[in-house]
Amino acid sequence: MKYDVIIVGAGVAGLYSAMLLPKNKKVLIINKREPFKCNSFYAQGGIALAKDADDIEPHIKDTLEAGSGLCCEDAVNILSKDSKAIIEDMIKKGFEFDKDEKGNLLYTKEAAHSCERILHAGGDATGRYMHFFLLSNNPHQMFSDARVVDLLIKDGRCYGVTVLDHRECRNIYADDVIIASGGVGSLFEYHTNAPCISADMQGLCVMKGIELERMEMMQFHPTVYVGNNSAQKLLLTEALRGEGATVVDKYGKRFLFDYDERGELASRDIVSKSIYDYKKKHDTEVYLDFSNFDYQYFIKRFPNIFKNLRSLGFNVPKQRVPISPAFHYAIGGIKTDTDGRVPNVKNLYAVGEVASTQVHGANRLASNSLLEGLVFGKRAVMDILKTKKEPFADDFEITDDVMSYKDDKAKKNLLRKIMWENVSIVRTKTGLNSALDEINALLKENIGRLLKFRLLTAREIVKSALAREKSVGVHTMENEEN
Repeated sequence: MKYDVIIVGAGVAGLYSAMLLPKNKKVLIINKREPFKCNSFYAQGGIALAKDADDIEPHIKDTLEAGSGLCCEDAVNILSKDSKAIIEDMIKKGFEFDKDEKGNLLYTKEAAHSCERILHAGGDATGRYMHFFLLSNNPHQMFSDARVVDLLIKDGRCYGVTVLDHRECRNIYADDVIIASGGVGSLFEYHTNAPCISADMQGLCVMKGIELERMEMMQFHPTVYVGNNSAQKLLLTEALRGEGATVVDKYGKRFLFDYDERGELASRDIVSKSIYDYKKKHDTEVYLDFSNFDYQYFIKRFPNIFKNLRSLGFNVPKQRVPISPAFHYAIGGIKTDTDGRVPNVKNLYAVGEVASTQVHGANRLASNSLLEGLVFGKRAVMDILKTKKEPFADDFEITDDVMSYKDDKAKKNLLRKIMWENVSIVRTKTGLNSALDEINALLKENIGRLLKFRLLTAREIVKSALAREKSVGVHTMENEEN
């Protein structure tokens, strides 16, 4: 089978890219599971943008400051300057953001933003609404319940992918391939990601000699309910704190001001590390307190959080909820330029969370993620449409690797434990070296190709963390002498 474009992943980045590809193009979207099992679906807070020309510079400034000096300024400029046109395009196509009684768009504020510039939909279900809209308006073929297990690369060019479909592998060819497969959540014991987000494509890139960068930059969301039994934990959006929720200890003290003058509205890395440090030093539970909210407003503004917390037995907004940081977002990923192109491999692109444009630096500014997927998804498509196609090859052998063994599941769970204990919010050189030794040992065992993907990605995260000896942004190295 031969297509013009293959898109790996059906989140916002992949679906918006598909929407922008003309209907006369033969396009295939490959999705590992059901389409809604992606990180975009679970994005609660909203989508940031420079709401007018005067807000471009402040949005750029906020993004750069959150990124702790490691952002690519060109990428940030593109993100902010293209943001309003991207949002207007979504609205023109029929997407509806939340509005007030007079029909004006409602903006909210989140941590480290200098003003209210975040749009939302469905109250606290922006990602879900946006994903459903893009899915409903997708004009191209979708291939679900299939996973990509190889990239067909020869002489520095990508010619397609190998997919695992009902335990059988087959090659599918295309002029161009866009990877939009999301992050690495399932590598960690506690995370907010969709269950099938397991770092397959990052590990496959390592296998193929494609560079990953900034892999030490893993963002942990500060306010997550981790008391449920599933690996995916309940995210409590930053918009809650932006609109009045507070972080308190068991005595009701708002201790975050002891760490940063912005308190609950400091950047995510600061809030996560502060909660981690306070719990460790004081051996106390930490809570998110919603008592500042009017009952009816809370139900309308955060309907899904209200329903989920009520189903778990919490009488919100009256009752506070115990919280912990949990893995949330991969800042690092497959190295790309600002058109989504993967260096040294022609016709291969990466967009969204799986990619590293360096737009987020060392810490992603809240609600810039959905925006990134749209902005750089569009740029990748524009580059594909203007690039002249070269002669094609379709003579690749199909991998005969064993995909999984019976005891791989236990090893996956061990990897999650290793990563959470040694490669999470606060890291030490000793802990990272221990994790590296354990991962290398697992790689030497008789394992399937799918587990190997995870282990290779995890090893890149650890190696990158060891290489950056000084703390910056979400990467915190603890001095063991203290």
